[in-house]
Amino acid sequence: MTRYLIFAVVGAALVLVSISGTSVAVAFPDITSTFDTNIIMAGWILSISQLVSVAVMPLAGKAGEVFGRKRTFLASVFLFAVGSLLCAMAPNIVLLILFRFIQALGTGSFLPLATGIVADEFPRARQQAIGFLSSIFPIGQIIGPNIGGWLTASFGWRAIFWFNIPLAILTFIAAAFLLSPGERKKGYLDLVGAGLFTGAIFAFITAISEIGNSLVTPSWVIPALLLAAAAAFLVFFIRREGRSQEPIIDLQLFKQRPFLAANTYNLLYGAGILGTMSFVPLYAVSVYHMSTLASGVILTPRSIGMVAASIVTSTFLPRWGYRWPMLVGTTTMALSLVLLGLEPAGLIIAGTELNSSLVLGGILLLSGIGMGVAAPAANNACIELMPHRVSTITGVRGMFRQSGGTISIAVTTLLLNNMADMSRGFAAVFFGMAAVTVLTIPFVFLMPKAP
Repeated sequence: MTRYLIFAVVGAALVLVSISGTSVAVAFPDITSTFDTNIIMAGWILSISQLVSVAVMPLAGKAGEVFGRKRTFLASVFLFAVGSLLCAMAPNIVLLILFRFIQALGTGSFLPLATGIVADEFPRARQQAIGFLSSIFPIGQIIGPNIGGWLTASFGWRAIFWFNIPLAILTFIAAAFLLSPGERKKGYLDLVGAGLFTGAIFAFITAISEIGNSLVTPSWVIPALLLAAAAAFLVFFIRREGRSQEPIIDLQLFKQRPFLAANTYNLLYGAGILGTMSFVPLYAVSVYHMSTLASGVILTPRSIGMVAASIVTSTFLPRWGYRWPMLVGTTTMALSLVLLGLEPAGLIIAGTELNSSLVLGGILLLSGIGMGVAAPAANNACIELMPHRVSTITGVRGMFRQSGGTISIAVTTLLLNNMADMSRGFAAVFFGMAAVTVLTIPFVFLMPKAP
């Protein structure tokens, strides 16, 4: 019975992260207008969370092994609560971004730690347990947009951060009582390596932002210097990881085609799907002229599709294997992005004009089904590469996905900020990301086919 309670606690933590992320996405237009800032600067509210996760995810997996998963998990919940408190009181956009950094130190740790804890508790049913964990995350994506839209419309965007705090306290107390200290291994955290990799991504994302500013005030010196810095950080990171006894990423693994293919898939998946979907509420408000509350509600079909498809896929994963669910799910997600790019408002079927909200909701439902089919298979296919180090491999997988998502958010804000017609900007984003998603398909055939 205890292991099911533990599953519920770590599942609650993932729901909390999901609620927080989707609530911020819904409140994004209001936050932008409150601080009277441009979309590139405001985009950092979303980007910083992805960026910090890039560094934190692989470190969290390693920290769980070195310090024990219970200690690391409790520290993560604490950081999330403190970050939420500070975000709720942020007086300006710069401090809000800084406080989102603190909050993301906690949220970025949850997934690798939760996956490792569940794998330990369900050793004989690891594939199904991790698959069901994938179906829990979208529950927060059902609650988050609706709660976030209601809180923002009724009390202002700060309420979405106040909402996190009591839930985080309850999760902390439950975890403190239920989780065992866990096995600890000798080793240390490669903070220098994590810093170098984060510096490379940070410099690259900032360069993209500066390119957007350069289109208004032509000056390519700063973007060029930032791109050079990103390249330098990446070179130093590769050299560091090659020499470190406890690397974040064992570069020797990239000589193995399945490992290289899996993380290339994750990078493109993060860019094509995770980053892009953060802008759906803004798309609903600016293109379909929905209210903030409606822009949150419109995400519900996507989350319902993800939950239902994840449960079915997880149940039949030992029979279906990994490859076909990934292929079907990826193709479905690419199709949904194409449909979003077509902006099918006022679609007429059998002489009846469909409500634009109904059409958009149907497309998002299709996207959710695609994610729900692909995610459990893709997550387990990565773990098959190093089944004895679940937290570490989940952290690396998350790092690549978040890197893709971060780059996607930066490119999207650049396009939207510099196109006069917002609908044309979104069309370019959705068609482009559909192409990126299709590029993941060849890599599926190089990943593990089945358990």
